Amino acid sequence: MAIPVLITPRPPSRAEAKARLRGLLADRPDLAARLKTLRGMGVRVRGCEVHLTTACNIRCKGCWYFEGGFDTAVKEVSDPGRIRAFAEKLAADGVTQATLIGGEPTIVLDRVRPFVETLPYITLSTNGLRPLPREGFENVAVGISLFGGGPLDDALRAHRPNGSSFTGLFEKALGHYREDPRVTFVFALSEEGLPYVEPTVRAIRDNGNQVTFNFYSEHGSDHPLRIENEKRTLAEALRVKELYPDTVVSHPYFIEALITGRGHWGGRFGYDVCPSISVEMPEHEQRVNNGNPVLDGFAVYGADYETLQFCCTSGDCGGCRDSQAVYSWLMVGLNWFLDSEQRLETWMDLAESYWRQWYWAQHQSPNFSRRPRAL
Repeated sequence: MAIPVLITPRPPSRAEAKARLRGLLADRPDLAARLKTLRGMGVRVRGCEVHLTTACNIRCKGCWYFEGGFDTAVKEVSDPGRIRAFAEKLAADGVTQATLIGGEPTIVLDRVRPFVETLPYITLSTNGLRPLPREGFENVAVGISLFGGGPLDDALRAHRPNGSSFTGLFEKALGHYREDPRVTFVFALSEEGLPYVEPTVRAIRDNGNQVTFNFYSEHGSDHPLRIENEKRTLAEALRVKELYPDTVVSHPYFIEALITGRGHWGGRFGYDVCPSISVEMPEHEQRVNNGNPVLDGFAVYGADYETLQFCCTSGDCGGCRDSQAVYSWLMVGLNWFLDSEQRLETWMDLAESYWRQWYWAQHQSPNFSRRPRAL
């Protein structure tokens, strides 16, 4: 696997960063309190990601899971006893949060339950075709994938495993999850879908849900991050955020970093800075030791509940602009936001917006609570 290596500016030293932070907080007890809450959350939540199954009930175009061969990479385990033992071992090792992905987790609820019953914080990623029941899954955060918006979503996602197509996938998800506080739609923006961004976000608002932005990468193509007019795409995303500030959870700074792949300090998102890797894999030894932060203890497991996966998504670092990987890059990058009080506040705002995405996190602090819907 070819991994592009970018030259990234070095952050301030630990001593310099501590001195800057101390100075910025000296006259702002409100910021000190917010930072204490954010750090406490970071201590409580130690996450992992698990591929629950290699099966899925649809075949999205550009899906990194199937384009990357993850469905055949390991032998899937279905034994409930082994899966429960795995979840219990995670808990014993200090893991408190699991993001459950697939394939499609809602078709294997018997594999979801051991994690829900063992770990306090669960996020489930779904395509929305089937509902996640409320009973027994009351505190699970549900992230529903959405590609492009409008008719483009069906064109990209509404394809059965046998190759036939259907329509109304987004509408079906809206029907399953109307007024469901557990839900955040994960809306992958694409240049082709810009005319559909506002009406799609409006439909999510009217359905009583919230949305976070992602970036559509057409995995399996020669140019998965192709975008002809970056400024136009960014402008539309920011316009819709401003129009629906309580529905679009994503912070404007995050939206710009997601679409451009850049931070204000000149850093570019890529393998050398991405924190969302399985840190114990030998392949990452050089990355872990290059001076850029990683998520302590983070690991991604295949559907055999044993094999470590490269990272939280495809492992195709040159073609990745995954929203949660970009968010984690910014979250561990506090030291880049210490050049002014305003910049520090920006970091706190985007960090709080990260936690606001997930239902279980919204109850941990008023700072993370979901914003009331504007009528």
